[in-house]
Formats: sequence, structure tokens, C-alpha cells
Amino acid sequence: MMRPDMGLFLAMTAGPTPNSWLLAIACFLARNGPWLSAGLMGWAALRHPRQRPYLLALLAAAAVAAPVAHALAQVLAFPRPFMLGVTPAYLPHGGSEGLPSTHATVMSLVALGLLARPGLRQVGMVAAGAALATGWARIHVGVHFPLDVVGGFLLAALLLAAFLAALRHLRAARESALPAGAKPSRAAAAIAALHRQEPLS
Repeated sequence: MMRPDMGLFLAMTAGPTPNSWLLAIACFLARNGPWLSAGLMGWAALRHPRQRPYLLALLAAAAVAAPVAHALAQVLAFPRPFMLGVTPAYLPHGGSEGLPSTHATVMSLVALGLLARPGLRQVGMVAAGAALATGWARIHVGVHFPLDVVGGFLLAALLLAAFLAALRHLRAARESALPAGAKPSRAAAAIAALHRQEPLS
């Protein structure tokens, strides 16, 4: 099965004679990349208490993104590199389909969600770097093709657009239901905080 990204994959993968220290780094990132994203979100929550409602909502969106990516991969049914015998799998992995990459989807969603929030853009840049590094690592160890990672990024962008649209819709619905001059409830204020960076009153 010839893929359009085969040449790029062969340039990025460890291949049959890997560099030991580079492979060790790639294996670590390929296994632990999502934990880096989770740690960055936790750090952001500690450093930016006003952003916690948004971060919790983004975490829920990331939890939804994982099964969506997995289900889409099953439908598309594109095999992973080691399943085609192109390269060894240096990271033990099952035979599930690889496009889009679930790791890339979830980590890109977190990174893009952080970058979309003005008060969280610095940590978002770090999260984007972690997502890129993990995407490279999973290609290097032979469990993904480059297009699997790109597909995960594109899916994350679509899911984030839906997430942000849902927040805007929820906020508009709450505001339209509020009588003129009435003070918003705590729940309404929390929803407003998802969209803005203002503290809860």
C-alpha cells in the first residue's frame, strides 16, 4: 500500500538501525505526551484561577475528542506503519487503525484551546510544542505515518471550533433568558466566565 507521505515517513522514522539515544527520547515522548498536556493544564489552573471554568470545559472536550478520533480511525481503516511491515514498532502497540492519531487529536485540541484564550497563550505555546514533539515521536517509533498526525491536528481544529461555538451559544442562551436588570445567577456567571476572562462575582 503506497501512501503519499511514505517518503516523509521514511525520513522521520527510526528504521531498522535506530539511533539509541534518539529512540529513547522518542519512546518517552510517544508514551507520555498526553501526560505533558495534562500537566500543563493543571499548571495553568494553579497559575490562573480565573481560567479554571474554561480549563475544565476544555478538559471535557479533550475527553470527548479521544473516542471521536478512535471511531473515525476505525471507519477510515488506514493501517499503521508496522502493520504494513514498513518499519519495526519500537513501542508496543495494538493493531488498531492510525488515521487520525488520537494522541495528536487530543494534544492538539488542548494546545489550540489554550492558544485561543488570551490569558493562556503562553502555556498554549508550550502545549503546542509538546504536541508537535509527541507527533514526531510517534512517527519515529513506527506507530504513525505523518498524515495520521496531520489528520489529528485537523480533527482537533474542527472539534475546537465546535467547542467554542457551543460556549458562545450557551452564553447567549443564558443571557437571553435573564430578565432585564436581573443579576445573573452563579451558574450563569460561571458560563459567562467560560467565554470571558473575568472573575466570578
